[in-house]
Order: sequence, then C-alpha cells, then structure tokens
Amino acid sequence: MKRRAFMCLAAAGTIATLTRRASASRARMDIYKDPSCGCCGAWALAMVNADFNVVVREDDFMSIKARLGIPEDLQGCHTAVVGDYFFEGHVPLEAVEKVLNEKPPIAGLAVPGMPVGSLGMGDDHQASYEVYSLTKPDMKPSLYMRMGG
Repeated sequence: MKRRAFMCLAAAGTIATLTRRASASRARMDIYKDPSCGCCGAWALAMVNADFNVVVREDDFMSIKARLGIPEDLQGCHTAVVGDYFFEGHVPLEAVEKVLNEKPPIAGLAVPGMPVGSLGMGDDHQASYEVYSLTKPDMKPSLYMRMGG
C-alpha cells in the first residue's frame, strides 16, 4: 500500500474513532463521503475539532447530492448535512458557523470542486475561492462569501 493511501485510510479511521467519542455539545453533522478520499477526512476532522458531533457515512454519498438537488456543476467531493442545511464540498468553517448562527432562508452552501488551500485541501488562509448559497426550489447559486485573494 502506498504511503499516501495509508495516510488517507488512517485519517478516515481516526475520524470514525473521534465521532464515536464526540459529545453532542454542538449540532450533529452527517458527512457523506467517498471512503477512499483523504481530503474529506481532513475536512471532517476540522469539523470535529470545531466541536460538531460528526457522523461520517461512507455509503451512498452520490445519492445524497441528488436527493438534496445540488446541481452537478456545484458539487464537491463530500456533502455535510446539519439540520435543514447542507454544506457541499470544502466549505470553510466560518461559512458553516455563519449559516447556523444566522439561519438564512437558503438550502445550503457549496464550494465546487476541490480548491487548493481550502479547508481540508491544505487549509491555506490565503487561498482564493468562492462559496455559493443555494435557495429552494430552483437551487440557483448566489455568491455567499469570497475567501482569500
């Protein structure tokens, strides 16, 4: 097994262990991810460290995107659900917390693709990428937050 693959699997195992021990001091966050993706595990670990009660689900991760109506061009490599909101891809912690605190009338947030430097992808505070909000029923994206640059 290659070193990188081993590290990704080890990170995923750490996440599973941490989620079992997590106390529900904050909202429950269900994260749907590909079992072979290490960056999803890094994003999930950041949510655990932010005191979310994280449950990682490594099955049926693509069907959750369809069920939530997330447009294909806005999809990331994992989907998190907290209450009535979804967080698609490498959404920064401050955006997640802002939505949960302010409770805007949106379906969720999305960071398309896997931007280098985003949370879980190196966590570079100077990274430049956009976070989009999506509203029901049309799921039309609007710029919610611009990170970096």
